[in-house]
Order: sequence, then C-alpha cells, then structure tokens
Amino acid sequence: MYWREWLKTMVWALIILGILNSWVFNISTVKGQSMQPTLVQQERLFINKLIYKFHSPARGDVIILHDPVLGAQPTSKLLVKRVVAIGGDTIEIRDHQVYINQIKQQEPYTDTIVGDADLAPMTVREGQYYVMGDNRHQGMSKDSRIFGTIGLTQIVGRADFIIWPLSQTALL
Repeated sequence: MYWREWLKTMVWALIILGILNSWVFNISTVKGQSMQPTLVQQERLFINKLIYKFHSPARGDVIILHDPVLGAQPTSKLLVKRVVAIGGDTIEIRDHQVYINQIKQQEPYTDTIVGDADLAPMTVREGQYYVMGDNRHQGMSKDSRIFGTIGLTQIVGRADFIIWPLSQTALL
C-alpha cells in the first residue's frame, strides 16, 4: 500500500516538473567557447522561459536561442548569445569596436576587441535582435554577424544565472 502512494506522488511530481520544464524554466549546459569569458564549457544555466511573455529582450540580456541555420526543430542545436542591439538600433563594428547608434559600447564582459572584420552600419528592424557571443576573438562565435538578426520566436528564454558548478554560481 505504501509503494502505491509513493508511486502516485512520483508520477504527479514528474508531470508537474515536465510542465514547468516545458513552459517556465529549463536547465541548459554551455557547450563551446563563444561566450567566454562570461560562460565556460559545462557550466549549467537556469533558463527563464516565461520572461519574454511579459516584456521584450533588452540590450545586454544573455539568451538561449534556436540555431537560426537549423531552425526551431525539436532536435535543433541551441546557442547562448548576448543581445547587443534591438529593433531600431543601428549597429556598426568600426576599428574592431562595437557601436550602437554611433556610441562606442563599453563591454566589460569581453576580454578583447572584435577580431573579425568590421561591419558597415546596419539598422535592426523592429521586432528583431542582433546577438553576439562574448568571445570576440576571430572566428570564435557563430552569431548575427553570420546568420543575421533573429526574431522573438527563435528565442527560448533568458539565461538568468549559473547554477553549476556551485563555485561559479552567479547572476547573469
């Protein structure tokens, strides 16, 4: 009799966890080097999947998105990037520095200038986002410089904090 109650509790817990995982939050593992030095390989991130139902992504948000090259298939690869420009912004990479609306950006989360080619001024369309990895060394990030801007439908959620390893736990 005891095991039936235990089994019923476990089934309900799994159902509730499945619903929360599908609609509210997710845990994601960092793979690759595109977000170094902010994030490193194998760190676990808490992903808030609900946040963008209430407001739009903002400059500086670290987001998880479906790889635009592969599309939003259930098995598609997820990328982690930083929103650097939003709809209406003009982004430019000049002399290996990022400029938004002609203002040179202070980016304390990077450890180098942009190692790749400069980018001519480009205005981001409304409802679109320009994302980049924090690793600005040449060829280290697959981001909007390669696949262009992204829409809200490609965004899975916002990475709110590192949950593992415990020694690296931090808000993003």
